[in-house]
This record gives sequence, C-alpha cells and structure tokens, in this order.
Amino acid sequence: MASPCDLLIETQDCLLANRLTSLAFDETKRIEQKFSRYLPSNPMSEINNSRGKPVAIDDEIFRLLEFAKSCFELSGGMFDITSGVLRKAWNFDGSDNLPKPEVVKALMPYIGWKKVKYDKTSILLSKSMELDFGGIGKEYAVDCVAKICSEYAPTTSVVVNFGGDIQVTRPRQNKQPWYIGIESADENQGTISTLKIFNGGLATSGDARRYLLKDGKRYSHILNPKTGYPIENAARSVTVAAPHCIQAGLLATLALLQGDNSESFLHDQGIKFWCYR
Repeated sequence: MASPCDLLIETQDCLLANRLTSLAFDETKRIEQKFSRYLPSNPMSEINNSRGKPVAIDDEIFRLLEFAKSCFELSGGMFDITSGVLRKAWNFDGSDNLPKPEVVKALMPYIGWKKVKYDKTSILLSKSMELDFGGIGKEYAVDCVAKICSEYAPTTSVVVNFGGDIQVTRPRQNKQPWYIGIESADENQGTISTLKIFNGGLATSGDARRYLLKDGKRYSHILNPKTGYPIENAARSVTVAAPHCIQAGLLATLALLQGDNSESFLHDQGIKFWCYR
C-alpha cells in the first residue's frame, strides 16, 4: 500500500489478535498484488500493456470499474482513472522540477474514461492508455480488511488504518470512541486536530508529502485530467467522515478537485469534514 498499515484491536485475546492480523495481511497483499500498477504479470499490468486488445476481467475488477465510472460521472469528469498516465510527466518529490509543457501535452490524448470499453467479462483500452486505481485502491483495501475483521470477530472493535485511510468496524465495548489525529498539511508540525470516531470511515487527502515548489508556488499532486496540470487553489488538506472509507476517500479527493469551491462542495454532501488551507 506504499504506507504504514496498522490494526488497532480492542481485545486481550492474543490468539484473536494474531488471527485478525494474519487475515488482514493476506487480504491486503492479495489486493496489492492484483491492482498495483507497479507489479509485472498481474491483471493491471496485463490491462495496461494490452496495446488495444481486449483483456479478460473478473467480477471484482468489473465492480471497481463500475465504481470508477460512478466517480467519473459524479465529478463531472474530474475523477478519471485513466489520468494516471500523467505520472510520466509529473514527479511530486518536493523539488522545483516542473515538466515541460510539450511533455504534458503529449500525454493528453491517452486520457479519457469515455474511451474505455468494458463489460462483465472483458475490457478494451485504446493503445497506450492505462488504468490507475491508486485514487481508490487503498481505501478499497481498508474496507475489504474491515469487512473480514467484522465477519471473523463481529463483537470486537477494530481500527484499520492504511496511511491515514481508516475504517472502524464497530463501537468499542465501553462505548468510548477511538481518537484519531489529523496531521498538519505543513511538514514537521505534527497533529493539528484529534477526532472522536465510534465507527465508520475516515480519509484524508492533501499535499503534505507529495508536491512541487517553484518560485514560492506550491503545486498539489491532485491533477486536473482535463488540463494535465495541478488543480488551482486546492485546499492543503481535506478530511472526510463517511460510512465507508472508500466513500470518504472519494469525497476528500473530489473536494480537492473543486479548487476554491472545496468547502461548498462538501457542505452540499451533508457530511462531516475538516478542510485546511
């Protein structure tokens, strides 16, 4: 998952804790092996190197594609899992190395969700197009692990935390909340707020670790798939609470994609959120 992954388990039973940890590890590894764009010879590699030929898919991939389609439609085309190809131009390593305009321009023809053709059994991408589930993959893994923990230990409260994307399976036995800290969008400033969460999902999106800085201007890693460039006036950090982590993660990212209108977008969703600029 390219981040620290933790489980907090409310139990004194070491055998139960070990079993839940093992189940969580296996499920996380399964999802990463299947959906990571960095690994060779997995389904994503086969899809992204299909060169215009159809590739067989299973039901899980189909369901994630359907979710990605809903994300695209909900965002007015701003959340587009074909835009990951822009990583060939942008490297958000904290430096001042902006890509040349011609490099960004050359990648734009390979972006466009509406060019993706798929059904329940296969997918067809235009030549040189790629899919990148990075915008929803970690949150999906969190929800899958939380579901497994709930099924195996339905009376035990578990916090699944993958790099700040969180799902709490159920309230604690003493009816006390878990306390979750929100890190500052500025490095080395630590936690700026502590939230109480009884159950449900929590996700944060921002530019604390992935950005570029040139001539005093900070460039967020949240890219506009319609222009190929970072969103202008994006919030530094958005945290969203929702019933499921994948919903919270999506809404946090969609809020950043709104630029100046992040707060009004989140208010319209009728959810709890914390937005920092």
